[in-house]
Amino acid sequence: MPKNYGYARVSSKDQHEDRQLVALLEQGIEKDDIFIDKQSGKDFNRPEYKRLMRKIKPDDTMFIKSIDRLGRNYGDIIEQWRIITKERGIAIVVLDMPLLDTRKKEGDLTSVFIADLVLQILSYVAEMERSFNRQRQAEGIAIARSKGVRFGRPPRERPKLFISLYEAWQRQEISARAAAIELNITHKTFGQWAANYSTTSNG
Repeated sequence: MPKNYGYARVSSKDQHEDRQLVALLEQGIEKDDIFIDKQSGKDFNRPEYKRLMRKIKPDDTMFIKSIDRLGRNYGDIIEQWRIITKERGIAIVVLDMPLLDTRKKEGDLTSVFIADLVLQILSYVAEMERSFNRQRQAEGIAIARSKGVRFGRPPRERPKLFISLYEAWQRQEISARAAAIELNITHKTFGQWAANYSTTSNG
């Protein structure tokens, strides 16, 4: 006899899954048949999700509260959706979005098609939003730089000892590598400091 299972996920151990749990229990799912992961949705390598996939059978139904509880990456979600619904013959129901319901209803041949289509649209919208966010971020950084805002760690301040070591290096009394060791910096950093000091002192 086909069986109903629930899956819930929160991103960290200090977050609570109560809302998801209540929504799944309201579907008549037994608490023992609800699987809960407390970790990021970046991939599907999650212990409880994998345990559910081992237990669930063809013609069973998997309930989730919202599509982002399944995962974060829509490309991965679509692939997992295809495996579950097409290869394994398991239905998926997303409670927060009734159109994402692949259960076969009597006389209805379009439910799976509509659910697949909606998922593709959601994936496209999510990808477009990520693209817009990247574009807005790049534009914001460009504007900030044009106003003199500097990003990254501030340059390390040269200690007073640098000048005497720089002058000794100029007189070829010490190597750049030895000077860098004295200053507890890398050879490359000493070279950069020397080049900058030479420019400013001569300018």
